[in-house]
Amino acid sequence: MYLLVLMLHREKINQLLESYTQVWKKNEDNHFEFRTRLSLKCNGFDDVIITQTNTPLGSRLPYDGERTRFLEVKAEHFKHFFQGHPFSNKTKKTCAVVGNGGILTNSSCGKAIDSAQFVIRCCDCKPKYIHTKVSKSIFLTLRHSFLKLSFSQMSYYCRYGSLLEHRRMFAESLCQYGEAMLLLPAFSYRINTASSLRASYTIDDFRIPIQPVFINPKYLQSLALFWGSLGLKARRLTTGIMMTSMALELCDNVDLYGFWPFGVHPQSFQYLTHHYYDDGKLKKGFHSMSDEFKLLLQLHNQGVLKLHLGECGLDE
Repeated sequence: MYLLVLMLHREKINQLLESYTQVWKKNEDNHFEFRTRLSLKCNGFDDVIITQTNTPLGSRLPYDGERTRFLEVKAEHFKHFFQGHPFSNKTKKTCAVVGNGGILTNSSCGKAIDSAQFVIRCCDCKPKYIHTKVSKSIFLTLRHSFLKLSFSQMSYYCRYGSLLEHRRMFAESLCQYGEAMLLLPAFSYRINTASSLRASYTIDDFRIPIQPVFINPKYLQSLALFWGSLGLKARRLTTGIMMTSMALELCDNVDLYGFWPFGVHPQSFQYLTHHYYDDGKLKKGFHSMSDEFKLLLQLHNQGVLKLHLGECGLDE
């Protein structure tokens, strides 16, 4: 049975990767055209993060995951919003977006990731999995689930308990990143708001140099419409494609690592864990990861971004 499943996986993967461009070259025209379309529809450079400028006191914020729910911005929320422009009104030359896929394990991509000017990680991670130097500009995203559950190792789970009790473990997990920005999904679902604010208070209480920021639900709504217009039908976009979208507006050159939605390696066909740090399973019907991957593969082949699969070469 296992061999049959493996053969089916191999056939599917081979068909998918027939078009994968091994020798990649950026296409300036395609990159400019896609970046312009994305910016016109979503304006992520200015709106991906909630600021005191784009979300004034008294604003009505929609919960992008609960379309009939809204939140009136009060002083208790507004004081946490970023002041000024989070990216100093400057684009970045090179950006690495690090996904969670098991394909990243033993990929030797740490040096390539470190070489980017700006690193965007799609999770909070234990030190053994971090390559990037703390002096690097790092942008971290933290899903609501990670406020409840951190990473597994040897089937051992460290729980943050929604930060309702002891918070030191959560605080210590962030210290490794230095002066990074931590993106919190405070206004995606109502249940996220209080725990995200507690995360912000924890960072302040422990005097961690990280800057907590909140992703803008209006941006996520626009982003869902944008990718939907390209044929992506999903209940919710993954964090990976959200951060890739942001990077395409923010960065002149975008490299993706750890983006591979299948359970076997594309080259060796060996079994892969779902994440590179654990084997947590995907909730079925929530994301359309294989469809997202096909769109990212298309952008790779068009020279818009570079999608790294397998091991990184010595020259990367």
